[in-house]
Amino acid sequence: MRIVLSAVNPTDTGTRAGRGVPDGVAPPRVPNQDGSGVVDAVGDGVTGLEPGDHVWVWDASYARENGTAQEYVVLPRRQVVRMNEDVPFEVGAALGIPALTAHRCLTLASDGPDRLAPGALEGRTVLVAGGAGAVGNAAIQLAKWAGATVLTTVSSKEKADLTAAAGADAAINYREEDVTARVRELSETGPHVIVEVNTDNLGTDLDVIAPGGNIAIYVGGKFSVPSFKAMLKNASLDFVLTYTTSEQEKDNAVAAVAEAVNSGAFRVGEEAGLPIVRFSFERVAEAHEAVEQHVVGKVVIEVTQP
Repeated sequence: MRIVLSAVNPTDTGTRAGRGVPDGVAPPRVPNQDGSGVVDAVGDGVTGLEPGDHVWVWDASYARENGTAQEYVVLPRRQVVRMNEDVPFEVGAALGIPALTAHRCLTLASDGPDRLAPGALEGRTVLVAGGAGAVGNAAIQLAKWAGATVLTTVSSKEKADLTAAAGADAAINYREEDVTARVRELSETGPHVIVEVNTDNLGTDLDVIAPGGNIAIYVGGKFSVPSFKAMLKNASLDFVLTYTTSEQEKDNAVAAVAEAVNSGAFRVGEEAGLPIVRFSFERVAEAHEAVEQHVVGKVVIEVTQP
């Protein structure tokens, strides 16, 4: 396929720097897992795709040398997902790692749905830590699409505005408000699922989570668990890495995200809470540096013209 936009994620910068997820591939390698573009050609026996189709891809450079930071890439059929022609390439590029991670975080509860769809989270409350980030934004949009009430934490009014644009029901500024008190004001039961970006929040998470709730952690690091707090709530801590989820979990995530995208329920841009930060193809290094410096928004590289 021909890549139109290549997206940069934190794990892409880690892989480039030699500290990424071990996948058995040594450098040199072309970086970036996610992207969107146009089908250029299909192999023998490939069905469901034709040259000219608009598509998004996932895990392009996991366990292989060639990612999306190049004009053309060849991928297995399973990793190329058709999207409607009215879906902007910016949306397709922003999916992959963030959206598939968010889907897994939202569906790992033993009594929850295996695959999101409208109404699948009806009656549930979700707390998204760091809702202005790429995974946080995806979690808000997918949870709202599935019918949940969504609370989120942010560090500024500007980020609160972004989460409101994404569809969050309420944003809590943890620098100015008591998160535990606000969550208890906003939710009688407490959140049934917490999508967690910072393990330092674990004590607060266990204070507010609903009995039997799940805390989905998608960041690395070492931490201690206040186990009695967790026991009192019969809470579960679950760890998520989209690369190594099961085949069925990944297929469920891809199918649900594709449905949300093609139905218009998943958007990007500042008006959807995820500003697009663009770099030309010649500025790939700057794009990676922007992600390393925690720029707010989704970093994309303009590889070819649509």
